[in-house]
This record gives sequence, structure tokens and C-alpha cells, in this order.
Amino acid sequence: MNNEGFTIWLTGLSGAGKTTISEMLCKELRERQAPCEMLDGDIVREHLSKGLSFSREDRDINILRIGFVAALLSRNRVCVIVSAISPYKNTRNQVRQTIKNFIEVYVKCPIDECERRDVKGLYKKARTGIIKSFTGIDDPYEEPQQPEVTCCTDLETVESSVRKILRYLELANYIPAPMDAVSWPERQARN
Repeated sequence: MNNEGFTIWLTGLSGAGKTTISEMLCKELRERQAPCEMLDGDIVREHLSKGLSFSREDRDINILRIGFVAALLSRNRVCVIVSAISPYKNTRNQVRQTIKNFIEVYVKCPIDECERRDVKGLYKKARTGIIKSFTGIDDPYEEPQQPEVTCCTDLETVESSVRKILRYLELANYIPAPMDAVSWPERQARN
């Protein structure tokens, strides 16, 4: 069993379900006694990257900052769950290079479904020009080419997406399977 921390990086369009999956996944990991922290893109932007615009350069800075924090936490045996649009392949790959145990999860959802789910009305504002440089409308989203896990949230439930990620973590020996589960602190004490 891998006794190190890891970072699960959920990427996808606004409204795809990243935060919802992250919250349930974090709850599941904590129930297995794993130290877990969530870094949500919106919350990090508010507290760590306040003042940044949505230009490509500032988006990259924001993602690199999130990656820096995730790397610090995961190298200290924390399970980190990042939920951030992170639209550009290059920047995601830069972050992948800085985090030893990086698991990319593509939260895939068609844009029309994301728009249907949009309770904040962001897509509508982007389509009418009120919001500029909105990912998926007038700014690109570069899909991951080889994510470790893909969750198709228009076709699967939140629970099945979370199970899919947990199964990957079990098979890759990041976490124990439930039947042979030993609490995280016990595993750490054995090493």
C-alpha cells in the first residue's frame, strides 16, 4: 500500500459536477480515516488568488498556486482533492510535474447540460457578453487526453462517479479496499 499522500485533480467545465463529486469523495476518504483536504477553485480564488482576472495568464497563476498548495499537502501524507476548471492542458501538465502522486479526473459533461444546471446564470451572462473569457463559450477548455479517471456526469450518478474514483485509488494502492481497510493512522504507524 502506498503510504504517501496524493492529489486528485478534478477538471471540467463549470457546472460539470466537480465540487459535488469532491465533497462526497472527501467524505468517503475521511470515513476511511484518511486525512483529506479539499481545494475548490472558487474558494481558493477568493482567498489565495484574490485580485486575479480571468485572463489566460492569471488563470495559469491561479492553477499553479493551487498546485503548489496541493503539492505541499500531499507530500505530507494528506489526500488532496482539487476541484478547479483548469482549462489549459499545459498548465495542468505543469502541475502534474510538481506533484508526485497526481491523479487527473476528467469530469466530462456536455456544455448544454452544464448550462441547464447553471444556478448562478454564468453561462447566460457569458452568452450575452456580460461575462467575457468564459470557459467553454469564448475561452477554450482543452480536454485531458489521458486522465486516470473519466466521470461522465450526464450519464452517471454522483455516487457512481465517486465509486469509480475510489476504485481507481484502491487498484493503484493509494487506499485500501474496504474489506482489508486498515485506518490511515494505523498504516502510517506501521511504516
